[in-house]
Amino acid sequence: MFQTGLKEILTLAPVVPVVIIEDLADAVPLARALVAGGLKAIEVTLRTAAGLEAIRRIAGEVEGAVPGVGTVLTAAQLTAAAQAGAKFAVSPGATPRLLDAAEASGIAPLPGIATASEAMALIERGYRYAKFFPAEPSGGAPFLAALASPLPQLTFCPTGGITPANAPSYLKLPNVICVGGSWMLKQDLVKTKNWDAITQIARAAAALA
Repeated sequence: MFQTGLKEILTLAPVVPVVIIEDLADAVPLARALVAGGLKAIEVTLRTAAGLEAIRRIAGEVEGAVPGVGTVLTAAQLTAAAQAGAKFAVSPGATPRLLDAAEASGIAPLPGIATASEAMALIERGYRYAKFFPAEPSGGAPFLAALASPLPQLTFCPTGGITPANAPSYLKLPNVICVGGSWMLKQDLVKTKNWDAITQIARAAAALA
């Protein structure tokens, strides 16, 4: 099954950090800081040119890390991410072409949805897990709560506008497995390489329930 192993990854912690690497030199120490705080599954987005190499370095140098790739839009990106060592692949949405590629990629895919119809399309293809994006603008926790009864086949990782304040409202839902967020990766902390502070914030995120 193309999502084999994804549940184990998404249950490593209640939060999957969504990481944008600007400076490649930050990739390994940042990932180590997150892992030390209990956040082992790390989504490295392809929003910068450093993304793929960051995944490669994290996969090869950070013990305990489970690197994933985010902002996946094309089949070529899936192939490159697989070669770099990504274990899961997150997309903001889903197209038939991308889903076809994802299901044959060898990386556990986590495609995004924002409507009931999009969720039903994934269910038709045998998906059990999906990203809900952008979570807060798309209706937030009340929207997901409303989907739980008619569409129990899908479990979600909401991302987009998630904060320490609203994360618990998602995590208490029966159809939410974890949340994605970037609040533990404040720019000033990364720029000053304050890895200890990031570890502390990550530790608080890992303790959310």
